[in-house]
Amino acid sequence: MTHESAHTTCVAQSGAMSLFRVSLTAVDPRDSTKAAPGVEALVDTGAELSWLPAAILAGCGIVPVRKRGFRTATGQIAVRDTGYAILRAEGFETIDEIVFGESGDLSILGVRTLEGFGATVDPVAHRLIACSSIVAAA
Repeated sequence: MTHESAHTTCVAQSGAMSLFRVSLTAVDPRDSTKAAPGVEALVDTGAELSWLPAAILAGCGIVPVRKRGFRTATGQIAVRDTGYAILRAEGFETIDEIVFGESGDLSILGVRTLEGFGATVDPVAHRLIACSSIVAAA
């Protein structure tokens, strides 16, 4: 897999805010021929998991495996199904837990997916860039 930019070390962007969207595709990890159409997802480094509409995930064979609670910006708890998917965006790919979004939920590319991609956010160019992972000492 090739990426347009040179590798950089992943560092959290403190204070930098960058809102942009990417086309996020989900693929059934049990059958890679079953892929959902790309969905415009907000890149949100404040969200742990990625979210896509439940109907799109189910349409390509991705199934819920458990329920999880998420705290919303207003402090409420939203309970949603989660499952596993191969996720692709801008030439990056990983397998990750994905939230089955309900009506009114945003489509989001979360930080765990970014980490799986080996990518970080370029807040100026509004794109994902490849980065090196930090390895723990032996």
